[in-house]
Amino acid sequence: MTASSAGLTKVVAAYCAELHRIHASGGATGERSSYGPLATLLNGVGATLKPRVFCVGELANQGAGHPDFGLYGARQVQKGRPREGQLPERGVVEVKGANDDAWLTAASRQVSRYWERYRLVLVTNLRQFVLVGEDSAGRPAKLETFQLAETAEAFWQALEKPHALARSAGAGLGEYLCRALCHRAALAEPKDLAWLLASYAR
Repeated sequence: MTASSAGLTKVVAAYCAELHRIHASGGATGERSSYGPLATLLNGVGATLKPRVFCVGELANQGAGHPDFGLYGARQVQKGRPREGQLPERGVVEVKGANDDAWLTAASRQVSRYWERYRLVLVTNLRQFVLVGEDSAGRPAKLETFQLAETAEAFWQALEKPHALARSAGAGLGEYLCRALCHRAALAEPKDLAWLLASYAR
């Protein structure tokens, strides 16, 4: 993991700007309109990790329905697509609209089904992020959360100045996503462990 705060902020700024553009168009169709910016955000953050992490949409039903995205390690991907039959080793992503509550979604039956199959689910409504994994007893637990805005109204208002929002919260969101995307990665390199611990302190 060698992500810089400036690089992560740039990735988050692009996410914020694209969400604002889509929302301001008046033609958005709920959560599905946000898939592109969110996938770009996750792939942008994933590209800074070693090994890289890829966000892949349109997952096949592997026994728990269809999560919005799967998060695959570089070794699992061939020619831009995951090798057939593999579960995404970094978990799956469930996306809701900004008016939804990510904490409530994280406790839903839908996310419980995904967790039973994948054991790691990143839930987001674009402004809130909740990582659901396992506690020490192997039970579902909210491992870490991040919030850009408390309400949808506040979020859309903040996105009117996407670069200002990215300057204030971009590094924090980027580092949170780095931790989420490498949650199952073995941190064999001392510099990687040092980066992870330092990101919590910032």
